[in-house]
Amino acid sequence: MLRSVAAPAPDSALLTELLAGCRQLDRACQRQLYRQYFSYALSICLRYLHDRDLAQEAVNDGFLKVFQELPRFDASRYPEDLAGSLRGWVRRIMVRTAIDQFRRNHRHAFQTELEAAGQHPAEVGSTPLDTLSFEELLRLIGQLPPAYRAVFNLFAIDGYSHEEIAENLGISVGTSKSNLFKARTQLKTLLKQQHHHAYAGYVR
Repeated sequence: MLRSVAAPAPDSALLTELLAGCRQLDRACQRQLYRQYFSYALSICLRYLHDRDLAQEAVNDGFLKVFQELPRFDASRYPEDLAGSLRGWVRRIMVRTAIDQFRRNHRHAFQTELEAAGQHPAEVGSTPLDTLSFEELLRLIGQLPPAYRAVFNLFAIDGYSHEEIAENLGISVGTSKSNLFKARTQLKTLLKQQHHHAYAGYVR
């Protein structure tokens, strides 16, 4: 799984205090948490929506869920890495929210069932795509059709299984696997068209 850029980690003691304030619905604490994680949340939503206005709408919806669900986030379970655990928790909420927004705005993206996954051999191990920086990969992903982009993001970056992707997007497991194969094929084509050095890894 590829890793996205992490949000800066605040001091653990300050973060504990901030979360306590948010649980008490303290507006100043909520604003501070929002500012702390806004850029991180926006980067996640932009990967799926690729439209800043839609992505920001998803971020705001996501933070409403963060504040609503925060009482269920048990900070005492993560004494050694509270910031990292909170970041992962926020990330999961933002991915779910972005996918909800994606489905509302791309209702027809998955209407046509693609070829059975068995017709597409799965790539095993590392690929030339793994040599790209995260920023380079994001630029390429942004050029994919919405359906391919969503599946590639969920599988390759956010670590979802094809079964989880199928459930989240309302598609079959076969369609998820087919979309992933087609996304990787198109990314390979983009590397070739852009004469990117990583394409050499496909022709050795």
